[in-house]
Amino acid sequence: MPLCPFLERGIGMPAIFEKIDRIKPAYDATYKFVLFLCKVLLVVDILITSMAVIGRYVPFVPDPAWSEEVVLTCMSYMAVLSAALAIRRGAHIRMTALDGYLPKGLVKFLDILADIAVFALAVIMISVGWKYATGIGSKGTYVSMPKVSRFWMYFPVPLAGVAMFVFEIEALYNHVKSFFVKEGK
Repeated sequence: MPLCPFLERGIGMPAIFEKIDRIKPAYDATYKFVLFLCKVLLVVDILITSMAVIGRYVPFVPDPAWSEEVVLTCMSYMAVLSAALAIRRGAHIRMTALDGYLPKGLVKFLDILADIAVFALAVIMISVGWKYATGIGSKGTYVSMPKVSRFWMYFPVPLAGVAMFVFEIEALYNHVKSFFVKEGK
């Protein structure tokens, strides 16, 4: 039995990666959607905060009681979703000071190990975050908005876990692919 079943069928390693690379537009669309969502949340945050601050000093501008809770909820969505976006760009803080001194194969292996750890974190965020959102979150309401469930306050964690899961699959695939396909191809 050959070492790689793809080679037995006449499909070389680069060919299998070319087939898998066809899904890249789906990752691009997911990234653009999450980025758009973060931008919308930022605009909403700025508008509500501006209205609340102006409302404290200008008598005819309302200063709604719900503004602080909504702003904090929007910020929590932006924080965790932007962290998921950083996975795709490789922009997370990481230790690279020794990368120049280590063999390239070891650095790639360590990158894969880090990908697996972040992947595990994404799965934990999805499962535990969903339990909290549907458990604790569904039992309470916002203080200033008694008709709105606190589910929305806890929901950013599993949502970001899903985004991290998707982007980490791509990062892990790219690191594994780098073992088989030379850079520049």
